[in-house]
Amino acid sequence: MSKNPSYERNISLFRSYCSVEKSDDGSGEWTDEIEYLDESGSIIYSGKGLRSVEPGVDDHVMVGELKKPFLNASAVAKIVEVVKRWKWGPELETQLDKLQFLPNMTHITQALKIINESDASLSLLRWAKRQSWYSPSDECYIMLFDRLNRDRDFNGIQSLFDEMIQDSSNNGVSSFSAYNRVIQYLAKAEKLEVSFCCFKKAQESGYKVDTQTYNALMTLFLHKGLPFKAFEIYESMEVAGCLLDESTYELMIPSLAKSGRLDAASKLFQEMKERKLRPSLSVFASLVDSMGKAGRLDASIKVYMEAQGCGLRPSATMYVSLIESFAKAGKLDSALRLWDDMKKAGYRPNFGLYTLIIESHAKSGKLEIAMSTFKDMEKAGFLPTPSTYSSLLEMHAASGQVDSAMRLYNSMANAGLRPGLSTYTALLTLLANKKLVDVAAKVLLEMKSMGFLIDVSASDVLMVYIKDGSVDLALKWLRFMGSSGIRTNNFIIRQLFESCMKHGLFESAKPLLETYVNSAAKVDLILYTSILAHLVRCQDEQNERHLMSILSTTKHKAHEFMCGLFTGPEQRKQPVLSFVREFFQGIDYELEEGAARYFVNVLLNYLVLMGQINRARCVWKVAYENKLFPKAIVFDQQIAWSLDVRNLSVGAALVAVVHTLHRFRKRMLYYGVVPRRIKLVTGPTLKIVVAQMLSSVESPFEVSKVVLRAPGDSVMEWFKKPIVQQFLLNEMPSRADILMHKLNILFPSSAPEVRSLSPPKPLMSGKAL
Repeated sequence: MSKNPSYERNISLFRSYCSVEKSDDGSGEWTDEIEYLDESGSIIYSGKGLRSVEPGVDDHVMVGELKKPFLNASAVAKIVEVVKRWKWGPELETQLDKLQFLPNMTHITQALKIINESDASLSLLRWAKRQSWYSPSDECYIMLFDRLNRDRDFNGIQSLFDEMIQDSSNNGVSSFSAYNRVIQYLAKAEKLEVSFCCFKKAQESGYKVDTQTYNALMTLFLHKGLPFKAFEIYESMEVAGCLLDESTYELMIPSLAKSGRLDAASKLFQEMKERKLRPSLSVFASLVDSMGKAGRLDASIKVYMEAQGCGLRPSATMYVSLIESFAKAGKLDSALRLWDDMKKAGYRPNFGLYTLIIESHAKSGKLEIAMSTFKDMEKAGFLPTPSTYSSLLEMHAASGQVDSAMRLYNSMANAGLRPGLSTYTALLTLLANKKLVDVAAKVLLEMKSMGFLIDVSASDVLMVYIKDGSVDLALKWLRFMGSSGIRTNNFIIRQLFESCMKHGLFESAKPLLETYVNSAAKVDLILYTSILAHLVRCQDEQNERHLMSILSTTKHKAHEFMCGLFTGPEQRKQPVLSFVREFFQGIDYELEEGAARYFVNVLLNYLVLMGQINRARCVWKVAYENKLFPKAIVFDQQIAWSLDVRNLSVGAALVAVVHTLHRFRKRMLYYGVVPRRIKLVTGPTLKIVVAQMLSSVESPFEVSKVVLRAPGDSVMEWFKKPIVQQFLLNEMPSRADILMHKLNILFPSSAPEVRSLSPPKPLMSGKAL
């Protein structure tokens, strides 16, 4: 380097290549002798002046007076050497600051490619970011993210991602590839929250997310069982105008279909075809399956045929899905056609498909097809399940095919399969309906040996016989139950008792009632009254004795009342009317109003038959006082008085007519109140009995369809006759043609009487009845 004046004059225009000391006149002088050595130690140059390179500022070195650029390879090697030696920390940064050259981003990028350690790479990048020459590099970030992903350092990835976002925003540079790669790495590592957070930050920063990133996120949410979030990302993908690729279609169509969003899935399916993308078999299969399960059978079969038209061979899964959909929808003919197509395509139906075809046809009553498929299933080497056997057996039982049902039952037993409770129940019901008592008993004992509780099943069979009216078989079955130690409940015992009473088997009925009473069951007023009704109709002396014994067995308070009613006042120690009132006061009318009304009807029948008219009138009077028949007597001032006996038994109607006419007579004669007319509303059956009774005393009542009516004045004159007074005050005439005491005349087995004797529903309140 020469020391000419022109150089010294222009030294301020460029950077000095040597250090000089200024003299008083402004000229520079060299102060030191510098020797430049080569690698072997030989002197290559010597001269005055300092080495004209400032470390970390200059990008060259001086060889003598010559300025030589620092090679990139040497710079990168030096950076790598320093980083590998010092790794990280303040010492590393100090050494990097002392580099004898000015680095740039190319050096940093190349150095990062060589350095494998993620911590050292991060330290180098963070040092570079504090330098004035730094500019964000997508390539650097990609290398660092790859390295962190390799080390599974996802916290480091998240931290570096935040730095990259901040770095990009500060410098106005978008690291497109890097942040997409970050989200993909996190999504593939199933870091759901972190990946979604990075995705939202990228969106908020205005960066464009690519299709692969969207796919990775949607796949993650679908695998995590959050399809709604996957659909949300898909919708944001559409809003962002990101073009769907083939993998997106392959991913979203099955997902939308399985989640029930069939319209959206179909739309994507059509869009995929319009873009000349060929759907895979899995896309077709998912649409076929989801549409079939949703009941869109026409659309499902259309997609199936479209898959065949595209040259795709439907999979066994697609056939199974179609057959299941059509079978469960009840379209068994279509299911069978698909079944045949499946076998023609070379697929072998599996165990579940055989079971479905058999059970669906069995439950629809197509037993021939079901049995044919059942035999094919056995030939194919599949062992039918208890469910398959049960469906066949139960449907054969429901159709009354005893032989087929028993063959299936025996086949099931030979196969070592255990029938279920419903199978046993269906078979026992069938055998009971066919009255095969011995076979039913054998099956019931086998059921017991299999560990089932058989008390309920045995009682169900007993109820079948009772409802069928097969009392002898019911009694035989009950004896079998007793000998086998099988118990039944009191409700069924009562049902069988009532059935025996209905069929006149009084001797068999009494032990049943004794069992009922001894098991702490309470005989209610309805049951007692029903026995009394049988006694009213009884015409055989022997049967009367049985019925009286049965009444005594009930131990009901009504029986004590009946016994006391027929004793004398000396033994009762009170008049009849007081005795009757005392009994009726003990009835809970909230619960037993209907039963008490039923009891009064039957009791009055019995008392009239026995000729106990005064006692009957006392019972009617007390019953009316207790408002058991509140609408029977109506006083409409002076216009019309009426008595309604339509809901009464024959005996109760006769007693009510006599007693009520006596009340009308007292009102008219003693108080002078005469109505315009008097009506006796009897109904079509009772009018004959009532009219015949009143005709014996020449009553003025005219008979119409359902009513006996007379003017009040005519009745007033009739009441004045002595025979009428005797008739109303004392008792009914004893002449046979008036009293009609014979059972078949006085108590005809007509509809009204049957209705009046039928027990009311015990659970209904008195008001409802």
